[in-house]
Amino acid sequence: MIIQTNNLWKAYGRHDALKGLSLSVPEGSALALIGANGAGKTTTIKVLMNLIEPSRGNATVLGVDSRKVSTRELAQIGYVSENQDMPERLTVAQFLSHVRPMYPTWDLELERSILTALRLPLDRKRRDLSHGMRMKMALACALPYRPKLLVLDEPFSGLDPLIRDEFMENLLEQAGAMTILISTHELADVENVATHVAFIEQGQLLFQESMNELTKRMREVHIRFAQTAVLPKDIPYSWLQPKALGNVLSFVETRFSETELSGKIASLLPAVREVDVQAINLRAIFNVLARDAQRKAG
Repeated sequence: MIIQTNNLWKAYGRHDALKGLSLSVPEGSALALIGANGAGKTTTIKVLMNLIEPSRGNATVLGVDSRKVSTRELAQIGYVSENQDMPERLTVAQFLSHVRPMYPTWDLELERSILTALRLPLDRKRRDLSHGMRMKMALACALPYRPKLLVLDEPFSGLDPLIRDEFMENLLEQAGAMTILISTHELADVENVATHVAFIEQGQLLFQESMNELTKRMREVHIRFAQTAVLPKDIPYSWLQPKALGNVLSFVETRFSETELSGKIASLLPAVREVDVQAINLRAIFNVLARDAQRKAG
C-alpha cells in the first residue's frame, strides 16, 4: 500500500478530529477521500504529510512512518492544497526556478507542456493571481517531477466549473502511473477519476471500497402500487430513506442484487404494479450515506 493508517487518532484539546481511522490507498489507485467539511479529511492529510503528529496510532506513506517523512519522501510526493503557503512576492516563473533544483527528477519538457495547457502567466506575482490561477500554479509545481504519489486537499474549493474542468483535464493527462489521494466534497469532479472511495464522517471511516463495487451495490428504487403506498412494518436494513408518497414507495437499496430485491419485494409488499430501479451518482450516494450516518449519530 502506498498509504496505510492504523487506528489513527488526533486530538485538539478535548476534540477528537480523528477517531481510530484505518485507511489504505493501493498503489496505482486514485482514491477519493470524501466527507463533509470538518469530517477530518484535511487532518488526515496533514498527518500523512508530517505536518502534524497523530495523538495515537500510526500511518505510513511510501513505506515510511509519517512522523519520519523527510525530504527524500517529499521528493516523490506532489502536494496541492487550497491553503498552500507559497511566497506571494515571487512570479510564477521565479517560483518554478526556486523549486526546480529541489527535485532531481524534474522534467523541463513536461513543465513546459503543463504551463502551456494551464495558460499560466509566468510574469505575474502569486499575490496578483486569482484563486483559480493559484491552484493551477500549485498543480504546475507538483507534477513536473513525476511524483509517485499526488495528494490533493480540497483542490476545487472556490473554483468555477470551467476552471475545475481544466484542472481535472490536465491532471488526467499527466497522471501516468501516479497514485492519487484526493480529498474533496466536490463529488461530481472526481466521479470519473476515482478508482476507489473512502467516506469519512466525524473522524471515523464509515467505509472504503472500489468505485466499481460501490456503484454496483447502490440503487434508487421506486415501487408503484395499485393503491396508496404504505411502508412495510419490517423495513430491510439495506433500504435507506424509505418514504411513501401517493401510490409510490421509494428507497435507496445499499446491497443491490436483482434476485434478492425481487424476493424482498415479493415477501413484504402486496399488490405491486411496477418496480423501477435506477443507478445513482456519487453525489447522491454521499448524501444518502451522510444522512444515514447523522441519523445514527443523533
